[in-house]
Amino acid sequence: MHTTPTPQPPEAQVLSVSELNSQARRLLEISFHNIRVEGEISSLARPSSGHWYFTLKDERAQIRCAMFRNRNQSLRFVPSEGMLVQIRGRVSLYENRGDYQLIIDHMEEAGNGALQKAFEQLKKKLAQEGLFDSERKRKLPAYPKHIGVITSPTGAAIRDILSVLERRAPFIPVTVIPSPVQGNEATGQLIQALNTASKADFDVIILSRGGGSLEDLWPFNEEALARAIAKHPVPVVSAVGHEIDFTIADFVADYRAPTPSAAAEILSPDRKTLLERVNLLNRKLTTMTLHKLQMAQHQLHSISKRLRHPGDQLREHSQRLDDLEIRMQQALCLQLERKKADLQRHHNKLVQLSPVAKLGQIKLQTTHFEETLHNQISRKLETQQQKLQNLSGQLHLVSPLSTMARGYSITQKQGQIISRANQLQLGNQITLRLHKGSADCTVDQIHE
Repeated sequence: MHTTPTPQPPEAQVLSVSELNSQARRLLEISFHNIRVEGEISSLARPSSGHWYFTLKDERAQIRCAMFRNRNQSLRFVPSEGMLVQIRGRVSLYENRGDYQLIIDHMEEAGNGALQKAFEQLKKKLAQEGLFDSERKRKLPAYPKHIGVITSPTGAAIRDILSVLERRAPFIPVTVIPSPVQGNEATGQLIQALNTASKADFDVIILSRGGGSLEDLWPFNEEALARAIAKHPVPVVSAVGHEIDFTIADFVADYRAPTPSAAAEILSPDRKTLLERVNLLNRKLTTMTLHKLQMAQHQLHSISKRLRHPGDQLREHSQRLDDLEIRMQQALCLQLERKKADLQRHHNKLVQLSPVAKLGQIKLQTTHFEETLHNQISRKLETQQQKLQNLSGQLHLVSPLSTMARGYSITQKQGQIISRANQLQLGNQITLRLHKGSADCTVDQIHE
């Protein structure tokens, strides 16, 4: 009987541990190269290298994670123990230890994921309605007559805006309409502030606050505020957060400034630039006047040539033309004087608005306050010294040392003051403390 031999499976390749881990790493990175995971941070470590290492866990499992410095430097928050986060990255294997881990490319707080989704949905909706279209946005006034600022009166944003306006254009009136810029009630308050501003004589509004997280800036991402900005009667400048922050208010507003200071810069013409413009206009006016005078003289000369006869009429016309020339020169001189007077008036106004005089007043006030404070301190010290002397005299009157000076003494046994005879026994060693000095004694008799 002929039997067919059973085929044997090929012998498996023998791998080293390094080769096995390397192949496993490549397989994991190919299969899970761009995934999102949500979990809670624990065992967070931030060594001096700048890399972050931690464990991401839920109720039933956990996984090691690594986020390298070139990735975590772009985050706008610092993770902490117990924080719930959403991460995006790839699954890999740390070959040296054979550890399965997540290499993180991006991280965000879990709560912000829902906010970001709501932000994108509202942004898409309003964009489809045309609220972001450039055609509906109005131009900002080149020389604002009155600026309204809606922001928190205690925040850094209003200080930055006022500082820039004071430096560049102190002659522009600025009115602050206070409103909270963070929290559940902020959106309604901001809308109310916009309604208040619409009834005033502003020709531009700055809607502003400092930077913060997505949750902090959320009042500026509400649909009601976006629609209030869109229907406002005067141009609105949105200056919310830092340069990297974007809100729905930025897209709806007539102009988006990257920072509060930038908004003030955009709306404020520089004093130096204005003076240069006035000087330029003055030179242009002088040039045009001289040109017009030369043209008039040329026409006069041309007319005088054509009207040589009859002589009397020529002389009459010549005299009339001379009169017109004189009147023109007088009018031009008068106009030039008026322009110079206007220029001098504007210059004097700028000088009056200079902070130098105000600084002098503040310096005088400071000197007066220093003198007043010095006098008050001196009087206070004299009063306290007199009170100290009175209290010292009263203390001396009730001092036991005064009583001992009259012949009395203090009896002590082992540091304890003895006030009754029954506290002593025969043979006890006692100390008599006198007004000056002390004496050690032995009890021989006790009389109760």
